[in-house]
Amino acid sequence: MAIPNTWGAPYGGYGGPPPAPPVVPAKDLRPRRLWYVVAALLGVVLVGTGVTLVVLAIKDAVNSVDTAHTFAGGEQRTFAFTRGETRAIYVSQSRWGHVDCRIPRELADAPSKPAGTFRVTHGARSWDRVFEFTPRTSGDYPVICTSEVPGAEFALGDKPEVGGMVGGILAAVGCFLTAAVAVPAICIVTAVRRGRHRRRLLAAATPPMWGPPPSGATPWPPAGPVA
Repeated sequence: MAIPNTWGAPYGGYGGPPPAPPVVPAKDLRPRRLWYVVAALLGVVLVGTGVTLVVLAIKDAVNSVDTAHTFAGGEQRTFAFTRGETRAIYVSQSRWGHVDCRIPRELADAPSKPAGTFRVTHGARSWDRVFEFTPRTSGDYPVICTSEVPGAEFALGDKPEVGGMVGGILAAVGCFLTAAVAVPAICIVTAVRRGRHRRRLLAAATPPMWGPPPSGATPWPPAGPVA
């Protein structure tokens, strides 16, 4: 009895080629690819919000100085004041020098030096807050300032809301950090879970490598004696 030679059969069982691996459509994987879009949109919103907060903080700082109505040292300038609305006096000079400002006594007491420093850069000039005062009446009153530095310029402005500016900048930093952490995290988690889902679907759809022998095939080893 001749023994069939099965040792040279191609890999895959019983002389047939291995089955092609199943293909899992991307739309069948979970979570959906929509989460990548969600991550991108979240990043855009957070970064946009952070940039807006920084711009607003800078804008508020710049607008706190009325650079459109400056006056030179020794020049008397009249401004409109509102009772109870604290005003600040700013100076722009090439170097630090002693500054003195005078206002009518009926408007307010002598201007006082603020506890901290505050500088605003607008164009080619930097403006330092030197005095503050709170009017006790409303109306138009003159202001005159002098400096020992020649060419010094003065401007009236609002009392800066330092706490609000710092809070806005900190909120902007928080938005940037959240975007830097949340966007990659969402993308990584989505990719990992989709990969696991793909492997589960492939494992369920892949047939076993050695299936039952075809009908009528001679079992190995033969049941009877070999001639």
